[in-house]
Amino acid sequence: MSTPDPDDAALRRLLADPAYLTLGLRDATARSTKALGLRHAVVYLVDIQQRRLVPQTAVAPALSVDGSLAGWAYRTQSLRVEESRTGGGITAWFPLLDGAERLGVLAVDECALTASSLTRGRALASLLAMVITSKRAYEDSFVLHTRTERMQLPAEMLRALLPPRTIGDGNVVSTAVLEPAYEIGGDAFDHSLTDTTLHVAVLDAMGHDLASGLTTTVSLAACRNARRTGLHLPELVRSVDEALSSWLPDKFCTAVIAQLDLVTGVLHWVNCGHPAPILIRDKRLIIDAMEHDTDPPMGMPSLLTSQPRRTHEIALEPGDRVLMYTDGVVEARTREAKLLGLERFADYVIRATAGGELAPESLRRLIHSILDAQEGRLRDDATLLMFEWRPPPKDGRPFPHPLPD
Repeated sequence: MSTPDPDDAALRRLLADPAYLTLGLRDATARSTKALGLRHAVVYLVDIQQRRLVPQTAVAPALSVDGSLAGWAYRTQSLRVEESRTGGGITAWFPLLDGAERLGVLAVDECALTASSLTRGRALASLLAMVITSKRAYEDSFVLHTRTERMQLPAEMLRALLPPRTIGDGNVVSTAVLEPAYEIGGDAFDHSLTDTTLHVAVLDAMGHDLASGLTTTVSLAACRNARRTGLHLPELVRSVDEALSSWLPDKFCTAVIAQLDLVTGVLHWVNCGHPAPILIRDKRLIIDAMEHDTDPPMGMPSLLTSQPRRTHEIALEPGDRVLMYTDGVVEARTREAKLLGLERFADYVIRATAGGELAPESLRRLIHSILDAQEGRLRDDATLLMFEWRPPPKDGRPFPHPLPD
């Protein structure tokens, strides 16, 4: 039998109660589920490497992202339904999303599903996603549920500064991954949005220790500070140069820093001694499209030359994806102990992006294919950031998005 449709009085009372804002996730889930007239719900958060979905209860087991229906809901960001494993009834898996960021999934158990219970399940998923987002910055319980091993100090320091893994709006999505997840030292990424612009950066500091983490931290902070005061790209990079030369004069950092005009699709970028970004168009790699001579790394090396920073420009087409990466990606080794190299890396990118998946899923599969080829151990930090421009079409018809499997 199905649960009778409740009125929304219980939910209104719950949300109006100031004590609701202080509830932990488990209690918030239980009370919200009851207020919406649903039988039972469990939150599963994805771990740092996006391989497992970890329940916020000790009773349920963790689930594989790649080998479960819950994982299918996470990968495709869509509803999935199966018979309940607890005996009788139905389990509906709802993706937990903070905007474009995938947080995990929500399992809702019901005797039977109706249009009303599905609507209430989606409402619960949206509500709990906001609860998770508001609390995970200061409640360590979220961290403990999403880590599978101890994090080293340089990684702890940098991850505290990183933005959400995925951001986006109706015009663009930007997504990034960083490995090794628990031992990183010198790599970092950044992305942010204004009404008109996507700002992205991938950084790689010299060395693989705490000092390299400090270099990246200063570079990231200087980049954000300049961006938020309205500086254009050459002046923004110059401010990072000056910050590093003042505070860490013996350190330097390579980077690609870019800005995408969300209306025109024009992309500007500065390359400071870094591997060139890759353009993906119509599921094909156009490797040379963004190849240019690079400027010196950020920091003291740039202040020793009188040459100004060069800004490059390219006009993107709707649906284009741009992939930025650090050299640890192409320096990875395959199972045959050969360097991955740009050609093999390009093949990985083609296969990972050819399936018509959403951008965050393409990038997740790409970094996992690289890790799995060398038994999960990288020789160097590896960061990938990919953004996709999907503007509203001029003829008013919706731009075709990748379809879930």
